[in-house]
Amino acid sequence: MTTDDLLARHRAVLPSWMPLYYAEPIELVSGEGRRVTDAQGRTYLDFFGGVLTNSLGYDIAEVREAVQRQLATGIVHTSTVYLIRQQVELAEKVATLSGIPDARVFFTSSGTEANEAALLVATNYRRSHQILAVRNSYHGRTYATMGVTGNRNWSPTALNPLQVAWLHSGERLRGLLARLPEADRIDAAVEDLREVLATQTSGEVACLIAEPIQGVGGFVHGPDGLLAGWKKVLDEHGILLISDEVQTGWGRTGEHFWGYQAHGVTPDLITFAKGIGNGFALAGVVGRAEVLESVQGISFSTFGGNPLCTAAGNAVLDYLLEHDLQANAARVGAILGDGLRDAVAGLDRVGEVRGKGLMLGVEFVHPGTGEPDPALATRVFEACRAGGLLTGKGGLYGNVLRMGPPLTLTEEEAREGLAILVEAIRSCAAGLPA
Repeated sequence: MTTDDLLARHRAVLPSWMPLYYAEPIELVSGEGRRVTDAQGRTYLDFFGGVLTNSLGYDIAEVREAVQRQLATGIVHTSTVYLIRQQVELAEKVATLSGIPDARVFFTSSGTEANEAALLVATNYRRSHQILAVRNSYHGRTYATMGVTGNRNWSPTALNPLQVAWLHSGERLRGLLARLPEADRIDAAVEDLREVLATQTSGEVACLIAEPIQGVGGFVHGPDGLLAGWKKVLDEHGILLISDEVQTGWGRTGEHFWGYQAHGVTPDLITFAKGIGNGFALAGVVGRAEVLESVQGISFSTFGGNPLCTAAGNAVLDYLLEHDLQANAARVGAILGDGLRDAVAGLDRVGEVRGKGLMLGVEFVHPGTGEPDPALATRVFEACRAGGLLTGKGGLYGNVLRMGPPLTLTEEEAREGLAILVEAIRSCAAGLPA
Protein backbone atom coordinates (compact mmCIF):
# COMPACT_ATOMS: atom_id res chain seq x y z
CA MET A 1 0.00 0.00 0.00
CA THR A 2 1.35 3.45 -0.91
CA THR A 3 1.04 6.54 1.26
CA ASP A 4 -1.12 8.09 -1.47
CA ASP A 5 -3.57 5.19 -1.21
CA LEU A 6 -3.75 5.59 2.56
CA LEU A 7 -4.21 9.35 2.25
CA ALA A 8 -7.13 8.91 -0.14
CA ARG A 9 -8.72 6.36 2.18
CA HIS A 10 -8.19 8.68 5.15
CA ARG A 11 -9.95 11.53 3.38
CA ALA A 12 -12.81 9.27 2.33
CA VAL A 13 -13.75 8.14 5.85
CA LEU A 14 -12.40 10.68 8.35
CA PRO A 15 -13.69 14.24 8.91
CA SER A 16 -11.92 17.11 7.18
CA TRP A 17 -11.51 18.99 10.46
CA MET A 18 -8.95 16.37 11.57
CA PRO A 19 -5.74 17.97 10.29
CA LEU A 20 -2.78 16.08 8.86
CA TYR A 21 0.73 17.44 9.20
CA TYR A 22 2.78 18.32 6.11
CA ALA A 23 1.91 19.05 2.49
CA GLU A 24 2.69 15.39 1.87
CA PRO A 25 1.42 13.55 4.98
CA ILE A 26 3.55 10.72 6.34
CA GLU A 27 2.73 7.38 7.95
CA LEU A 28 5.06 6.43 10.82
CA VAL A 29 5.58 2.68 10.89
CA SER A 30 8.38 2.08 13.40
CA GLY A 31 10.36 3.81 16.12
CA GLU A 32 13.35 3.36 18.38
CA GLY A 33 14.71 5.75 20.95
CA ARG A 34 14.03 9.26 19.71
CA ARG A 35 13.73 8.29 16.03
CA VAL A 36 10.81 7.18 13.87
CA THR A 37 10.66 5.76 10.37
CA ASP A 38 7.94 6.40 7.80
CA ALA A 39 6.37 4.06 5.27
CA GLN A 40 8.87 5.18 2.63
CA GLY A 41 11.83 4.18 4.80
CA ARG A 42 12.82 7.74 5.77
CA THR A 43 14.00 8.11 9.37
CA TYR A 44 13.42 11.27 11.42
CA LEU A 45 14.60 12.64 14.74
CA ASP A 46 11.37 13.26 16.63
CA PHE A 47 11.12 16.60 18.44
CA PHE A 48 7.35 16.43 18.94
CA GLY A 49 6.85 13.01 20.53
CA GLY A 50 3.24 12.46 19.48
CA VAL A 51 2.31 15.93 20.82
CA LEU A 52 4.48 15.66 23.95
CA THR A 53 3.06 12.20 24.69
CA ASN A 54 5.98 9.83 24.05
CA SER A 55 7.88 11.07 27.07
CA LEU A 56 10.39 8.22 27.04
CA GLY A 57 10.60 7.80 23.28
CA TYR A 58 10.01 4.59 21.34
CA ASP A 59 10.46 0.88 22.06
CA ILE A 60 11.44 1.29 25.70
CA ALA A 61 12.16 -2.19 27.08
CA GLU A 62 10.89 -1.51 30.60
CA VAL A 63 7.51 -0.30 29.35
CA ARG A 64 7.19 -3.04 26.74
CA GLU A 65 7.97 -5.74 29.29
CA ALA A 66 5.49 -4.34 31.83
CA VAL A 67 2.74 -4.37 29.22
CA GLN A 68 3.68 -7.88 28.07
CA ARG A 69 3.49 -9.15 31.66
CA GLN A 70 -0.01 -7.76 31.99
CA LEU A 71 -1.06 -9.16 28.60
CA ALA A 72 0.21 -12.56 29.68
CA THR A 73 -2.37 -12.63 32.48
CA GLY A 74 -5.16 -12.49 29.91
CA ILE A 75 -6.63 -9.44 31.70
CA VAL A 76 -6.62 -6.33 29.54
CA HIS A 77 -9.77 -4.80 30.97
CA THR A 78 -11.87 -5.44 34.08
CA SER A 79 -13.54 -2.05 34.72
CA THR A 80 -13.00 -0.05 37.88
CA VAL A 81 -15.85 -1.85 39.66
CA TYR A 82 -13.15 -4.39 40.57
CA LEU A 83 -9.91 -3.88 42.45
CA ILE A 84 -7.01 -3.20 40.07
CA ARG A 85 -3.59 -3.55 41.67
CA GLN A 86 -1.76 -1.57 38.96
CA GLN A 87 -4.26 1.29 39.32
CA VAL A 88 -3.86 1.48 43.09
CA GLU A 89 -0.06 1.40 42.87
CA LEU A 90 0.02 4.18 40.28
CA ALA A 91 -2.48 6.27 42.24
CA GLU A 92 -0.27 6.00 45.33
CA LYS A 93 2.73 7.27 43.37
CA VAL A 94 0.82 10.13 41.70
CA ALA A 95 -0.76 11.21 45.00
CA THR A 96 2.66 11.37 46.66
CA LEU A 97 4.27 13.24 43.76
CA SER A 98 1.40 15.72 43.40
CA GLY A 99 2.41 17.76 46.45
CA ILE A 100 -1.25 17.87 47.52
CA PRO A 101 -1.89 16.68 51.10
CA ASP A 102 -4.31 13.76 51.56
CA ALA A 103 -4.74 13.46 47.81
CA ARG A 104 -7.15 11.28 45.84
CA VAL A 105 -6.69 10.24 42.21
CA PHE A 106 -9.28 9.54 39.49
CA PHE A 107 -7.99 8.02 36.26
CA THR A 108 -9.37 8.74 32.79
CA SER A 109 -8.31 7.96 29.24
CA SER A 110 -7.33 11.42 27.94
CA GLY A 111 -6.39 14.91 29.05
CA THR A 112 -9.72 16.18 27.78
CA GLU A 113 -11.57 13.73 30.00
CA ALA A 114 -9.29 14.60 32.92
CA ASN A 115 -10.16 18.30 32.59
CA GLU A 116 -13.83 17.43 32.19
CA ALA A 117 -13.62 15.44 35.44
CA ALA A 118 -11.87 18.32 37.22
CA LEU A 119 -14.62 20.71 36.13
CA LEU A 120 -17.23 18.22 37.32
CA VAL A 121 -15.54 18.00 40.70
CA ALA A 122 -15.06 21.75 41.09
CA THR A 123 -18.62 22.66 40.12
CA ASN A 124 -19.99 20.02 42.50
CA TYR A 125 -17.79 21.20 45.35
CA ARG A 126 -18.65 24.88 44.89
CA ARG A 127 -22.24 24.35 43.70
CA SER A 128 -21.58 26.79 40.85
CA HIS A 129 -21.11 26.58 37.09
CA GLN A 130 -19.16 29.85 36.92
CA ILE A 131 -15.58 29.28 35.78
CA LEU A 132 -12.50 31.47 35.37
CA ALA A 133 -10.27 30.56 32.41
CA VAL A 134 -7.33 32.14 30.63
CA ARG A 135 -7.22 33.64 27.16
CA ASN A 136 -5.23 31.63 24.59
CA SER A 137 -5.75 28.44 26.61
CA TYR A 138 -6.58 24.93 25.45
CA HIS A 139 -8.20 22.29 27.66
CA GLY A 140 -9.74 19.68 25.37
CA ARG A 141 -12.31 18.58 22.82
CA THR A 142 -15.45 17.83 24.86
CA TYR A 143 -18.40 20.15 25.41
CA ALA A 144 -17.32 21.72 28.70
CA THR A 145 -13.58 21.76 27.98
CA MET A 146 -14.16 23.56 24.68
CA GLY A 147 -16.14 26.08 26.71
CA VAL A 148 -13.07 26.92 28.81
CA THR A 149 -10.68 26.93 25.83
CA GLY A 150 -9.63 30.49 25.04
CA ASN A 151 -8.58 29.92 21.46
CA ARG A 152 -11.23 30.37 18.76
CA ASN A 153 -9.49 27.94 16.40
CA TRP A 154 -10.22 25.15 18.90
CA SER A 155 -13.69 26.28 19.99
CA PRO A 156 -15.96 25.45 17.04
CA THR A 157 -19.20 25.93 18.97
CA ALA A 158 -20.66 29.03 20.61
CA LEU A 159 -22.76 26.83 22.91
CA ASN A 160 -21.37 26.45 26.41
CA PRO A 161 -22.73 24.66 29.48
CA LEU A 162 -20.56 26.86 31.71
CA GLN A 163 -20.50 30.57 32.49
CA VAL A 164 -16.91 31.57 31.78
CA ALA A 165 -15.01 34.78 32.56
CA TRP A 166 -11.63 35.30 30.94
CA LEU A 167 -8.29 36.44 32.39
CA HIS A 168 -5.33 37.84 30.46
CA SER A 169 -2.62 35.33 29.55
CA GLY A 170 1.11 35.79 29.96
CA GLU A 171 1.55 36.74 26.31
CA ARG A 172 4.84 38.62 26.06
CA LEU A 173 4.70 39.88 22.48
CA ARG A 174 1.21 41.35 22.27
CA GLY A 175 -1.77 42.12 24.47
CA LEU A 176 -2.34 44.44 27.42
CA LEU A 177 0.10 42.85 29.85
CA ALA A 178 2.85 42.80 27.21
CA ARG A 179 2.91 46.59 27.32
CA LEU A 180 3.99 46.57 30.95
CA PRO A 181 7.46 46.01 32.43
CA GLU A 182 7.95 42.39 33.43
CA ALA A 183 8.05 43.32 37.12
CA ASP A 184 4.58 44.87 36.96
CA ARG A 185 2.73 42.07 35.17
CA ILE A 186 1.75 39.93 38.15
CA ASP A 187 0.24 42.90 39.97
CA ALA A 188 -1.63 43.87 36.80
CA ALA A 189 -2.89 40.30 36.35
CA VAL A 190 -4.10 40.20 39.95
CA GLU A 191 -5.87 43.52 39.51
CA ASP A 192 -7.49 42.15 36.35
CA LEU A 193 -8.69 39.08 38.28
CA ARG A 194 -10.28 41.25 40.97
CA GLU A 195 -12.04 43.33 38.35
CA VAL A 196 -13.28 40.26 36.48
CA LEU A 197 -14.69 38.81 39.70
CA ALA A 198 -16.42 42.09 40.52
CA THR A 199 -17.87 42.75 37.08
CA GLN A 200 -18.37 39.43 35.26
CA THR A 201 -19.41 37.00 38.01
CA SER A 202 -21.83 36.74 40.90
CA GLY A 203 -18.88 36.04 43.18
CA GLU A 204 -19.80 32.39 43.61
CA VAL A 205 -17.20 31.04 41.19
CA ALA A 206 -16.23 27.35 41.12
CA CYS A 207 -12.63 27.46 39.93
CA LEU A 208 -9.87 28.91 37.82
CA ILE A 209 -8.43 26.44 35.32
CA ALA A 210 -5.00 27.39 33.94
CA GLU A 211 -1.99 25.86 32.21
CA PRO A 212 1.38 26.81 33.75
CA ILE A 213 2.63 26.93 30.15
CA GLN A 214 -0.02 27.11 27.43
CA GLY A 215 0.51 24.15 25.12
CA VAL A 216 -1.61 24.56 22.00
CA GLY A 217 -1.39 28.31 22.63
CA GLY A 218 2.24 28.20 21.51
CA PHE A 219 4.09 27.61 24.81
CA VAL A 220 3.13 31.05 26.09
CA HIS A 221 3.58 31.47 29.83
CA GLY A 222 3.34 34.26 32.35
CA PRO A 223 6.01 35.22 34.87
CA ASP A 224 6.82 32.76 37.63
CA GLY A 225 4.60 33.57 40.60
CA LEU A 226 1.54 34.44 38.52
CA LEU A 227 -0.47 31.47 39.80
CA ALA A 228 0.41 32.40 43.38
CA GLY A 229 -0.78 35.94 42.81
CA TRP A 230 -4.04 34.66 41.42
CA LYS A 231 -4.48 32.06 44.18
CA LYS A 232 -4.25 34.65 46.94
CA VAL A 233 -7.35 36.27 45.49
CA LEU A 234 -9.04 32.93 44.80
CA ASP A 235 -8.56 31.88 48.42
CA GLU A 236 -10.33 35.03 49.60
CA HIS A 237 -13.42 33.78 47.79
CA GLY A 238 -13.01 30.03 48.31
CA ILE A 239 -12.44 29.50 44.57
CA LEU A 240 -10.50 26.38 43.56
CA LEU A 241 -7.36 26.37 41.41
CA ILE A 242 -7.02 23.66 38.74
CA SER A 243 -3.55 23.33 37.24
CA ASP A 244 -3.76 21.73 33.79
CA GLU A 245 -0.48 19.80 33.66
CA VAL A 246 -1.35 17.69 30.61
CA GLN A 247 1.70 19.06 28.78
CA THR A 248 3.85 20.48 31.60
CA GLY A 249 3.86 17.49 33.94
CA TRP A 250 6.35 14.71 34.67
CA GLY A 251 9.49 16.88 34.68
CA ARG A 252 9.20 18.28 31.17
CA THR A 253 10.00 21.85 32.20
CA GLY A 254 13.29 20.68 33.71
CA GLU A 255 13.28 23.04 36.66
CA HIS A 256 10.34 21.30 38.37
CA PHE A 257 8.36 18.06 38.22
CA TRP A 258 5.10 20.00 37.77
CA GLY A 259 4.68 23.33 36.04
CA TYR A 260 2.78 24.80 39.00
CA GLN A 261 5.85 24.46 41.24
CA ALA A 262 7.51 27.41 39.47
CA HIS A 263 4.84 29.61 41.03
CA GLY A 264 5.26 28.76 44.71
CA VAL A 265 1.68 27.56 45.08
CA THR A 266 -0.18 24.27 45.51
CA PRO A 267 -3.32 23.78 43.39
CA ASP A 268 -6.51 22.18 44.66
CA LEU A 269 -6.65 19.93 41.60
CA ILE A 270 -4.05 18.83 39.04
CA THR A 271 -4.93 17.25 35.72
CA PHE A 272 -2.41 15.03 33.94
CA ALA A 273 -2.15 12.92 30.78
CA LYS A 274 0.12 12.47 27.76
CA GLY A 275 3.60 11.68 29.11
CA ILE A 276 2.47 9.33 31.89
CA GLY A 277 1.34 6.72 29.35
CA ASN A 278 4.14 7.12 26.79
CA GLY A 279 1.53 6.41 24.12
CA PHE A 280 -0.94 4.37 26.16
CA ALA A 281 -4.26 6.12 26.82
CA LEU A 282 -3.84 7.22 30.41
CA ALA A 283 -4.77 10.44 32.21
CA GLY A 284 -6.45 11.66 35.36
CA VAL A 285 -7.05 14.23 38.04
CA VAL A 286 -5.48 14.36 41.50
CA GLY A 287 -6.70 16.65 44.24
CA ARG A 288 -7.58 17.20 47.86
CA ALA A 289 -9.78 14.43 49.27
CA GLU A 290 -12.41 16.92 50.42
CA VAL A 291 -12.74 18.22 46.86
CA LEU A 292 -12.61 14.88 45.00
CA GLU A 293 -15.16 13.35 47.37
CA SER A 294 -17.69 16.13 46.69
CA VAL A 295 -19.13 14.45 43.57
CA GLN A 296 -22.71 13.45 44.30
CA GLY A 297 -23.92 10.22 42.80
CA ILE A 298 -21.97 7.41 41.18
CA SER A 299 -19.28 8.07 38.60
CA PHE A 300 -16.49 6.07 37.01
CA SER A 301 -14.45 5.83 33.82
CA THR A 302 -14.89 2.67 31.75
CA PHE A 303 -11.32 2.61 30.45
CA GLY A 304 -9.60 5.01 32.87
CA GLY A 305 -7.16 3.15 35.10
CA ASN A 306 -7.48 -0.16 33.24
CA PRO A 307 -4.86 -2.80 34.05
CA LEU A 308 -2.97 -2.54 30.77
CA CYS A 309 -2.57 1.24 30.70
CA THR A 310 -1.73 1.53 34.41
CA ALA A 311 0.87 -1.21 33.99
CA ALA A 312 2.44 1.02 31.35
CA GLY A 313 1.99 4.10 33.55
CA ASN A 314 3.79 2.51 36.49
CA ALA A 315 6.68 1.51 34.25
CA VAL A 316 6.84 5.00 32.70
CA LEU A 317 6.81 6.80 36.04
CA ASP A 318 9.39 4.47 37.55
CA TYR A 319 11.65 5.00 34.52
CA LEU A 320 11.23 8.79 34.71
CA LEU A 321 12.25 8.85 38.37
CA GLU A 322 15.01 6.23 38.25
CA HIS A 323 16.73 7.96 35.31
CA ASP A 324 16.06 11.47 36.66
CA LEU A 325 14.64 12.63 33.35
CA GLN A 326 13.65 15.95 34.89
CA ALA A 327 17.34 16.76 35.27
CA ASN A 328 17.97 15.57 31.72
CA ALA A 329 15.21 17.86 30.45
CA ALA A 330 16.90 20.79 32.17
CA ARG A 331 20.37 19.94 30.90
CA VAL A 332 19.52 18.97 27.32
CA GLY A 333 16.78 21.59 27.08
CA ALA A 334 19.36 24.26 27.87
CA ILE A 335 21.56 23.06 25.01
CA LEU A 336 18.63 23.27 22.65
CA GLY A 337 17.02 26.45 23.98
CA ASP A 338 20.17 28.49 24.56
CA GLY A 339 21.68 27.33 21.28
CA LEU A 340 18.55 28.32 19.41
CA ARG A 341 18.35 31.75 21.05
CA ASP A 342 21.98 32.44 20.21
CA ALA A 343 21.60 31.25 16.62
CA VAL A 344 18.54 33.39 15.79
CA ALA A 345 19.40 36.44 17.90
CA GLY A 346 20.00 38.55 14.79
CA LEU A 347 16.95 37.41 12.85
CA ASP A 348 14.14 39.96 12.90
CA ARG A 349 11.66 37.34 11.74
CA VAL A 350 11.93 35.43 15.01
CA GLY A 351 9.81 37.24 17.55
CA GLU A 352 10.68 35.02 20.48
CA VAL A 353 12.20 31.73 21.53
CA ARG A 354 10.40 30.66 24.70
CA GLY A 355 9.60 27.78 26.99
CA LYS A 356 11.35 25.72 29.64
CA GLY A 357 13.29 22.47 29.59
CA LEU A 358 12.17 20.30 26.69
CA MET A 359 9.09 22.40 26.00
CA LEU A 360 10.22 25.05 23.54
CA GLY A 361 8.53 27.31 21.00
CA VAL A 362 9.75 29.64 18.25
CA GLU A 363 7.39 32.43 17.20
CA PHE A 364 7.73 33.86 13.69
CA VAL A 365 6.73 37.45 12.93
CA HIS A 366 6.86 40.03 10.17
CA PRO A 367 9.84 42.35 10.72
CA GLY A 368 9.07 45.86 11.88
CA THR A 369 5.44 45.22 12.79
CA GLY A 370 5.80 42.10 14.91
CA GLU A 371 2.62 40.75 13.33
CA PRO A 372 2.35 36.93 13.24
CA ASP A 373 3.82 35.19 10.20
CA PRO A 374 2.15 31.77 9.92
CA ALA A 375 3.40 31.32 6.34
CA LEU A 376 7.02 31.43 7.47
CA ALA A 377 6.26 29.08 10.35
CA THR A 378 4.81 26.61 7.86
CA ARG A 379 7.85 26.87 5.57
CA VAL A 380 10.23 26.23 8.48
CA PHE A 381 8.02 23.36 9.65
CA GLU A 382 8.23 21.71 6.21
CA ALA A 383 11.97 22.42 5.91
CA CYS A 384 12.61 20.70 9.25
CA ARG A 385 10.80 17.61 8.01
CA ALA A 386 12.83 17.69 4.79
CA GLY A 387 15.97 17.86 6.92
CA GLY A 388 14.95 14.84 8.98
CA LEU A 389 13.40 16.56 12.01
CA LEU A 390 9.77 16.33 13.14
CA THR A 391 8.36 19.33 15.03
CA GLY A 392 4.90 20.68 15.84
CA LYS A 393 3.00 23.87 15.15
CA GLY A 394 0.67 25.96 17.27
CA GLY A 395 -0.10 29.34 18.71
CA LEU A 396 -3.22 31.45 18.38
CA TYR A 397 -2.14 32.54 14.89
CA GLY A 398 -0.46 29.32 13.77
CA ASN A 399 2.94 31.02 13.70
CA VAL A 400 4.75 29.08 16.43
CA LEU A 401 7.01 26.08 15.92
CA ARG A 402 6.54 23.76 18.91
CA MET A 403 9.08 21.26 20.22
CA GLY A 404 8.54 18.66 22.92
CA PRO A 405 11.09 15.86 22.36
CA PRO A 406 11.16 12.71 24.50
CA LEU A 407 12.70 13.45 27.89
CA THR A 408 15.38 10.85 27.10
CA LEU A 409 16.83 13.08 24.36
CA THR A 410 20.64 12.98 24.42
CA GLU A 411 22.98 15.95 24.18
CA GLU A 412 24.21 14.70 20.81
CA GLU A 413 20.64 14.44 19.50
CA ALA A 414 19.83 17.90 20.83
CA ARG A 415 22.75 19.36 18.88
CA GLU A 416 21.76 17.37 15.78
CA GLY A 417 18.20 18.66 15.92
CA LEU A 418 19.39 22.18 16.67
CA ALA A 419 21.55 22.22 13.53
CA ILE A 420 18.62 21.10 11.37
CA LEU A 421 16.30 23.65 12.96
CA VAL A 422 18.70 26.58 12.62
CA GLU A 423 19.42 25.74 8.99
CA ALA A 424 15.67 25.52 8.28
CA ILE A 425 15.01 28.90 9.88
CA ARG A 426 17.89 30.64 8.13
CA SER A 427 17.19 29.14 4.72
CA CYS A 428 13.46 29.93 4.86
CA ALA A 429 14.01 33.48 6.13
CA ALA A 430 16.77 34.24 3.59
CA GLY A 431 15.67 36.33 0.65
CA LEU A 432 12.32 37.30 2.12
CA PRO A 433 11.50 41.02 1.79
CA ALA A 434 12.41 43.14 4.78
